[in-house]
Amino acid sequence: MNNSENNSLKVKIIEEMLTDDSNALERNFRQAKKFIKITREGKIDILFKNQLSGEDKICLYLIGKVYAKEAELSMTIEVKAKELMNELGIVKGSFYPMIKRLRDKNSINQSKQGKYIYFSIPSNQIERVLFRLIKKLKLKG
Repeated sequence: MNNSENNSLKVKIIEEMLTDDSNALERNFRQAKKFIKITREGKIDILFKNQLSGEDKICLYLIGKVYAKEAELSMTIEVKAKELMNELGIVKGSFYPMIKRLRDKNSINQSKQGKYIYFSIPSNQIERVLFRLIKKLKLKG
């Protein structure tokens, strides 16, 4: 491939394939606020808790962290396992099977830093989760 073909491909990629995560957050803001509230301290509050599965709550909490970070109410989008369990009221014996199912579906990311395990949601899952839950709860889009 010569230099001009490289530049042409580069332009096509940028114009047609480049994604902007902050744009995705803005695009999905109206849907996200139907499910998530964020305190000034950066704590995430999930709405409709009684109507959602544990897996749904985990995904929404992780989405909330992305919005909290964007608003500079949180330092990171990553969440420790203990925080998820405590904030969502999910016991350890139920939590890890849910996490495994979410990981197997590529719905969440998992990383290990030292002795702690952290979770986050890939940006391409935010819209999918929100629209699936709007449909599940029969909310207006």
